Amino acid sequence: MIPPVADSAFTDEDLHFFNEGTHFRLWEKFGSHPAAGGTRFAVWAPNAERVSVIGDFNGWDPDTHPLAPVRGSGIWEGVVAGAGKGTKYKYHVRSRHEGHRSDKADPFAWHHETPPRTASIVWDLDYRWGDEEWMAARRRRHALDAPVSIYEVHLGSWRRVPGEANRPLTYREMAPRLVEHVRGMGFTHVQFLPVMEHPFYGSWGYQTTGYFAPTSRYGTPQDFMYLVDQLHRSGIGVILDWVPSHFPTDAHGLGFFDGTHLYEHRDPREGFHPDWNSAIFNYGRHEVRSFLVSSALFWLDRFHADALRVDAVASMLYRDYSRRDGEWIPNEHGGRENIEAISFLRRFNEEAYRSHPDVQTVAEESTAWPMVSRPTHVGGLGFGLKWDMGWMHDTLSYVRLDPIHRKYHHDLLTFRMLYAFTENFVLPLSHDEVVHGKGSLLGRMPGDDWRRFANLRLLYGYMFAQPGKKLLFMGGEFGQWREWDHDGSLDWHLAEFPPHAGMMKWVADLNRCHREVPALHELDCAPEGFEWIDCHDADQSVVSLLRRGRTGPPVLVVCNFTPVVRQDYRVGVPAGGTWREILNSDAGVYGGSGVGNGGRVDAEPHPAHGRPFSLRLTLPPLAALYFLH
Repeated sequence: MIPPVADSAFTDEDLHFFNEGTHFRLWEKFGSHPAAGGTRFAVWAPNAERVSVIGDFNGWDPDTHPLAPVRGSGIWEGVVAGAGKGTKYKYHVRSRHEGHRSDKADPFAWHHETPPRTASIVWDLDYRWGDEEWMAARRRRHALDAPVSIYEVHLGSWRRVPGEANRPLTYREMAPRLVEHVRGMGFTHVQFLPVMEHPFYGSWGYQTTGYFAPTSRYGTPQDFMYLVDQLHRSGIGVILDWVPSHFPTDAHGLGFFDGTHLYEHRDPREGFHPDWNSAIFNYGRHEVRSFLVSSALFWLDRFHADALRVDAVASMLYRDYSRRDGEWIPNEHGGRENIEAISFLRRFNEEAYRSHPDVQTVAEESTAWPMVSRPTHVGGLGFGLKWDMGWMHDTLSYVRLDPIHRKYHHDLLTFRMLYAFTENFVLPLSHDEVVHGKGSLLGRMPGDDWRRFANLRLLYGYMFAQPGKKLLFMGGEFGQWREWDHDGSLDWHLAEFPPHAGMMKWVADLNRCHREVPALHELDCAPEGFEWIDCHDADQSVVSLLRRGRTGPPVLVVCNFTPVVRQDYRVGVPAGGTWREILNSDAGVYGGSGVGNGGRVDAEPHPAHGRPFSLRLTLPPLAALYFLH
């Protein structure tokens, strides 16, 4: 019998809150930490008969360094003399059940070996941050009334080094290049696909094993801190994808951790995800809630993340998600809602905003679940923002149609405004839309090459005219032809060719206008900020709208979704005087045909569309026009 640890790092209060599911700084207690003469290790394995630390310091011998139980808590703890920073280790867990034995990576490790190797590494999080100015003022940078335009990035395939076996850039190599590109393009935030350690590169990080460690594929934790720091110093926010919806069943990971289904449900009708062949967290277990909320706060606290985007929320909310009858278990009331997951998501959001009131949380939620981005005290889930998946699918379905057929599907453009203010929305053109045979955004546009580029510029112009925050996956800004390939670099050489260079300038100008003109962002989440002028001109496939801010002039946007130039197209406006044409996606500088309105149009006292004045416009082919009064 191993005696209990005498000088535990865990107080009675720590144990109480951990077992209660309300200890949300577990990274300070679990894992590996410096101790007198060595390293203190702590792991949760309540159904273990024996736990020991194995590593390169003891020849991976499970009998050399046993851990001791901590006061009946299910925690095992001990100090290994001589182990220090850089030591590779795992936990050898011998279960009480059927003699099960396994070697597990540390669930709380801050650093792991580079896959396919799976050991954890003793590390520290020492880093001298230089982003004080950003952190002090960041609340304003992603508030609901701030201009938010997000550049979504996969670290391993943004850029590669051709002369070195096509290897990805490291965190530190990426920092100056990414800063320069994002600043030049005018995006306000970068969103990284999951950086948390993951064994299978092809999962893009969505099969997470290291919930407290950035992947070592690109460097150390400090190297990732440097990347975040450099983005912040340049005025760019950082959003991290976070995946509490499922985890992989790799032998070294969380699954069947102590010979029992500790982190996941035992019954596969609750604990196995059919879409991803992965395990589902048991959100009803108190210690699992402590683990997950601690992970979220860890990235906000120690890595200065400005927002967490929570993946696959819909799969958490519904017990029957992707399941047929008989493959799921109803809740205690006989319904399909996952009550424990709902409770967890609410608590996660409450704690995130309590600990860091100046951050945002974002839900990828693909159903019509109500009040996802409304406070928990009024019955919402408590997220700050929600991806508008409906807009994404409807709009892409529309723009891929040949223009001659678009008039029969006009509602795909306009339906969104029936629900646009029920949530605080992000409009995503994300990585999911350029993989698995869908092709690139440019490749999905109809027509010859000129029309494809014109259609894509029009799509972006319409997106930036809509209320809501904006997100574009890497490669979309210059019109990547190929579908995204995570094993290679983006085709940066395309930016040297005029059509692609024009696309980049168009996106940069949209971002600039979005930032500089309050009407295009101040009331993104309020119905007062949007007004249709005419959403019924299906025959000509034209829509016109107004965007308004709290103060200042409104912006008029007119979009022509056909290749037909329309002369003397009359649009009602609320005020007389001159309306300046501030953006025209058909301008020659963007690769367009150069049709436009000479930079300005004077309103006539001719009522139209229920407004006292109107403009007679020339609408370029497949183009978006922006006018500022």
